Amino acid sequence: MRRPHLPARLPLDPYILALLGTVGLAALLPARGAAASVAGGASTAAVALLFFLYGARLSTREALEGLRHWRLHLTVLACTFLLFPLLGLAARGLVPGLLTPPLYAGLLFLCLVPSTVQSSIAFTSIARGNVPAAICAGSFSSLAGIVLTPLLAAALIGADAGGFPLDSLLKITLQLLLPFLLGQALRRWIGGFLVRHKQVLGYVDRGSILLVVYAAFSVGVAAGIWHQVSLPRLGALLVVEAVLLAVMLLATWYGAARLGFGRADRITIQFAGSKKSLAAGLPMASVLFGAQAGLAVLPLMLFHQMQLMVCAVIARRRARDPEPEHAAERGADRVAEVSPPTQHPAPRGR
Repeated sequence: MRRPHLPARLPLDPYILALLGTVGLAALLPARGAAASVAGGASTAAVALLFFLYGARLSTREALEGLRHWRLHLTVLACTFLLFPLLGLAARGLVPGLLTPPLYAGLLFLCLVPSTVQSSIAFTSIARGNVPAAICAGSFSSLAGIVLTPLLAAALIGADAGGFPLDSLLKITLQLLLPFLLGQALRRWIGGFLVRHKQVLGYVDRGSILLVVYAAFSVGVAAGIWHQVSLPRLGALLVVEAVLLAVMLLATWYGAARLGFGRADRITIQFAGSKKSLAAGLPMASVLFGAQAGLAVLPLMLFHQMQLMVCAVIARRRARDPEPEHAAERGADRVAEVSPPTQHPAPRGR
């Protein structure tokens, strides 16, 4: 029996290490007093900048062209904003036995965040899936998440907390939605510049998120929220997230097959429908949770690294799968259609 081949190196994302280092810095040297005010103001500006860039980089024309594969995109959106939240609500029964209420709020928020774009595309490409569909699916999910994630958080998390503050909804509009719409409006003039400086702007994105994380965790350290988390609770959270990821990976793969999608589309649905975006979730959490944001984003940070490691193994195994027989037969038929018929000599009589 052939032994399973595992990748030589699991993808411990360097950016995750940078995020963990930022958390450590906030724990050792949290911003206090005037420094906290400066960090908070800079964090607010960073969130607005992030969503402005998201809006300016999203091509409306490409998004409209991608609507032709609407069944796949609706399936991914249903996984991201319907199935995930339902599983998050089902996990409420784990409180307070396994999860504390703040950790559960973070887990539920994780289930409301949009899907990733970059890693979904990368893993779909490795596994020989439908890459153009993955690009559109990630873009649609990010676009929908601008509106759906805050609304779902207000309905689900706000209901558990006794209501969602009106000022949080106002912050969502001012810090997330308006910058995004402004970026879309200015895209025709600045889109070329963004494309030419894509790598530099990537550092701006990541640096802004690190600033948001530092400000959020500094507030959490000052408020003493970390005394609410123990190592057994963190272990329980990891187990719960592992089960959540496994359920979503199985549901997207076999559910897509039941819906009649081909292998390439099933790969896209699995990778785009089972992931959550750290880049979109962190700034949203800073707006939605305020002083509790540090603890609220912990489940998302852990899930993000877990999904990278597991999906890297799955993508490489999918890449080694043989092509389906019917695909090979279709290829042979296409060759036969374009190739001239071979002239065989007439059989000689005996």
